[in-house]
Amino acid sequence: MTSEKMKHRVELVAQAIHEAAQTGCLWLNEPAIRRERFREYARNAVNLLDDDIGVLLLALKDATAEELMGGWKPPPDPLRITNS
Repeated sequence: MTSEKMKHRVELVAQAIHEAAQTGCLWLNEPAIRRERFREYARNAVNLLDDDIGVLLLALKDATAEELMGGWKPPPDPLRITNS
C-alpha cells in the first residue's frame, strides 16, 4: 500500500473513531494533539485489521447511528466501578 493511500485510510478511520466517540467537537476544531491521538488509534486499528478495515468503518458507522437513535448505551467505565 502506498504511503499516501495509508495516510488517507488512517485519516478516514481516525475521523470515524472521533465521530463514534461523540466528543462534542467537530474534527477540524479538535486540537492537533487530540487529532493525532485519534490517528494513533486509527493506525493501530489499520495495522491490526489490514484488509478488513472496512468492517471497522461499518461497525463505527452503525454504532454512531444506534447511539444517535438511543438504542446503544456505552458499557460502564471499569475504572469508575472499581474506584467508587
